[in-house]
Amino acid sequence: MKRGLKFAFGAVAAAAAAAAAYTWLVRPWHLRWGSTREELDRAMPLDDVIVKPNYVTTRAVTINAPAARVWPWLVQMGELPRAGFYTYAWIERLMGMDVENTSEILAHLQELRPGDRIDRNGNLVVKAIEPPQYLVLGPPIGVPTGNATWAIELVPKDDNTTRLISRVRARISPNARGAFWVALLDPGQFVMERKWLLGVKARAEQFDAEESRHDANLLDELVTPVAEKIEPSAEQPHEEEKVESLDVEPIGV
Repeated sequence: MKRGLKFAFGAVAAAAAAAAAYTWLVRPWHLRWGSTREELDRAMPLDDVIVKPNYVTTRAVTINAPAARVWPWLVQMGELPRAGFYTYAWIERLMGMDVENTSEILAHLQELRPGDRIDRNGNLVVKAIEPPQYLVLGPPIGVPTGNATWAIELVPKDDNTTRLISRVRARISPNARGAFWVALLDPGQFVMERKWLLGVKARAEQFDAEESRHDANLLDELVTPVAEKIEPSAEQPHEEEKVESLDVEPIGV
């Protein structure tokens, strides 16, 4: 009996310690994964829509590509027939989503407008968009779990480097369903969003490298024929000046 009580007490203490470690160490780290202090403090599009959020995350990653070559991957996201979310598709399928991640730019999916839906159930609606700067998604107004925004912003650092910043602000309803979504989002949302950030990064950097090689090859194709037409100019030798010798006879006196 005493051994059972000791075991139960130890289990409770271990669970309490694990919960405290997650709350005070792990959770603050993953809520701001990859972001800088400046990015945490900066205002992002439609922040003001969620006046008193009870769930906020700001995560970011550096992409070695210009914003114009990152944007196509963002605007085509969504459930089939769209391009997927570049994260763990098998988990999304377990959640009932119809997803297939692509590694190609889909030309026919490069336009979005406010009000467009990118999932089958209409839970991800375009709230605001400004190519190639930001895209804000969120659920339709009046959903029972509460209101939220998912702001995605591209911030150029230089001509070839971009920061992809992702912020979720949510006011989750204080009921059983809302509590379920909090438990699912935290830490589940971190696992999925981190994979999404890295998925966009990998695709954009590969696309940029391929486009840069294509541009270099195209430049070579344009320059080489011109260079071949220009024959190297040979300097013509100067004719040596011929000096005629004059025989001068002395003048007799």
